[in-house]
Amino acid sequence: MNQIDLSGKRAVITGGARGMGLAIARRFLGSGAAVSLWDINGEVLSKTQAALTPAGTVDVQVVDVTSYDSVAAATEATNAALGGIDILVNSAGIAGVNTQLADYPLDVWQAVQNVNVNGIFHTCRAIVPLMEVAGYGRIVNISSMAGKDGNPNASAYSVSKAAVIGLTKSLGKELAQKNIAVNVITPAVIETEMLADVTEEQIAFMLSKIPMGRMGSVDEIAAMVAWLSSSECSYSTGAVFDISGGRATY
Repeated sequence: MNQIDLSGKRAVITGGARGMGLAIARRFLGSGAAVSLWDINGEVLSKTQAALTPAGTVDVQVVDVTSYDSVAAATEATNAALGGIDILVNSAGIAGVNTQLADYPLDVWQAVQNVNVNGIFHTCRAIVPLMEVAGYGRIVNISSMAGKDGNPNASAYSVSKAAVIGLTKSLGKELAQKNIAVNVITPAVIETEMLADVTEEQIAFMLSKIPMGRMGSVDEIAAMVAWLSSSECSYSTGAVFDISGGRATY
């Protein structure tokens, strides 16, 4: 593992109890950062904290990212626990269901937008002011190739992930002269628990688009996010970084 220097940095990772968020937390701890894991599942979060604490400072907050009040309270608690927030990684997300747009359940559509889009808006709105006062920050949002290409029978997910790209570009430009870099990654299929909500047919379709012919790993995601979260990422903001096994065409 290449060493990325995150010594002394304090990072919030949403969806941090498992999957990509957990892998990112491990990588950050190995790079010297303190982490605050935000997740809605308190039971899993406690187990994750116990497993990671030997590697470094691990704060946890039970957070519903769809609620701004919940996010604001967690921001205050994390800021007090860690003494500041230098890095924000927005990893929390849901897949929704696979069906044609005309049949898409209205409540599921709204839930996907609430978590995947509003959740990121809420965390950025709460945490960016702290970064502005400190004069430093790194934000990494996790989108998807679906946000660039649009996967059939996944309209809610595709729309939400396209919105994440737009939000990142907008915020990156707003903060470009404040030493706060805001970037987004667009993974293809990554082997995580989220795939349990995706049909075998949909997974096969997505894999068929990947020249490498395989899923990505959470550790590969964590490696890219670690660099984007470092001070060495100093001249990229509002940028889209593909990690797609060759699927990306633009």
